[in-house]
Amino acid sequence: MKLALNLFDFSAKVNYRNEILAGLTVAMTMIPESLSFAILAGFPPLVGLYAAFIAGLITAIFGGRPGLISGGAGATVVVLIALMRSHGIEYIFAAVALAGVFQILIGLFKFSKFIRLVPQPVMYGFVNGLAVIIFMSQLEQFKVITNGEISWLQGESLFIMLGLVALTVSIVLFFPKVTKKIPASLVAIIVVFIVVIVFGIQTKTVQDIASIEGGFPPLHIPQIPFNLEALQIILPYSMIFAAVGLTEGLLTLNLVDEITGTKGNGNRECIAQGTSNIANGFFFGMGGCPMIAQTLVNLSAGSRARLSGIIASLTILMIILFGAPIIGKLPMAALVGVMMMVALGTFEWASFRIINKMPKHDIFIGILVAVITVLLHNLALAVLIGVIISALVFAWESAKRIRARTYIDENGAKHYEIYGPLFFGSVMAFSEKFDIKGDPEKIFINFKESRIADMSAIEALNSITKKYSDAGKTVHLQYLSSDCIQLLHNAEAVIDVNIIKDPEYLVATEKNFAK
Repeated sequence: MKLALNLFDFSAKVNYRNEILAGLTVAMTMIPESLSFAILAGFPPLVGLYAAFIAGLITAIFGGRPGLISGGAGATVVVLIALMRSHGIEYIFAAVALAGVFQILIGLFKFSKFIRLVPQPVMYGFVNGLAVIIFMSQLEQFKVITNGEISWLQGESLFIMLGLVALTVSIVLFFPKVTKKIPASLVAIIVVFIVVIVFGIQTKTVQDIASIEGGFPPLHIPQIPFNLEALQIILPYSMIFAAVGLTEGLLTLNLVDEITGTKGNGNRECIAQGTSNIANGFFFGMGGCPMIAQTLVNLSAGSRARLSGIIASLTILMIILFGAPIIGKLPMAALVGVMMMVALGTFEWASFRIINKMPKHDIFIGILVAVITVLLHNLALAVLIGVIISALVFAWESAKRIRARTYIDENGAKHYEIYGPLFFGSVMAFSEKFDIKGDPEKIFINFKESRIADMSAIEALNSITKKYSDAGKTVHLQYLSSDCIQLLHNAEAVIDVNIIKDPEYLVATEKNFAK
């Protein structure tokens, strides 16, 4: 019997050991990253941890698929830096809450399906760019602040850091050969922690970034004027935040679908993200979205259910409340090593193996998306540019495919059989195929193997029929869809239509997949 809300599938087998251990591992990797992003944006450190707890818990329970981990992601935080500097933290909370409303509306109207229009080269570029960002971000931990100035670690401190990172990487690489029952990343963190404590090694720890001690996130209504001026200030940031969060979230969801061979629900994920961001706005959180690095850590640890995300978020809360003194001593080298291995595992190495088999424009798009992602840290912009270029390339290639087969029947009428889509890119080539002066008095244009796609195509047909009409000749358009017949009202006097409806071309939805 299914629950009314269908939150959990109790028919599926759950490996509780894997889920618990994966959740603990995810929590350990999320804490320093959440703190780092919060500090980067100028937020109080606890605002980042609250976001990890709130977003992680809500999306783990209500999200579009198991295994997806949400928290205060860098992609969304970057959007809010300018607003923080100009108007302060209260406007941040309001903007995050409003972004959540937008995300819920997108989910309710089932707009998540459009993420499937993202081409594979864009996905490759997106994932590879993120992998580079994850790896490069870890290099920041090799820096230290001295007298207000940032400098690289040197001498003994540097060698200690490198040695501990190397130890972490070695454990992550080789421990799975011993056993896969315990996540290698968690073992690596624990072993390095013990080594540092036992031998009294002086190295950079979590508490060197910021204090993580605090209480339960309090209910707090954003202290901003509830007027049109305030709305105008936060609206642009909220819309960009919502778009960036959903872009990264839905692309991550698709990536997890491919890894696990299962199917997530994008619309449900949008609603869950929106709900978590509204909660963030009213409970001192900086908002967030699914985090690809932590999600991959979760999957690599063996998680395939929702429990790991719940465990991770509750662990973060417990650490905030009770465990700060212990977790604060966790060496950053261990977390750096784990995240570097995640970055290497995230990178689509297969894209290099097939690069000589891919079209040149796909290679260009993949590299461009990766470069924009790395340089600007703007995932939404990178994906948008990639999709636009892919669409233009597709339009150009499709425009070249329009062609016509002609013949004259026994009655002296000339037939044009059109092949290929008729749309804005192909209307010029389409118009050039007709010999208006040389054609007989009766012409048939057959669209059985074609499709009229847009207003440019309709206008081209109107133009052709009018030219033939002005020359005293009659055009018969065959196999037109009913919507095109209605729109071609200007040519009613010269059109003889054989009404054979075209098939409907729909973008696949979750409902279609369920059938």
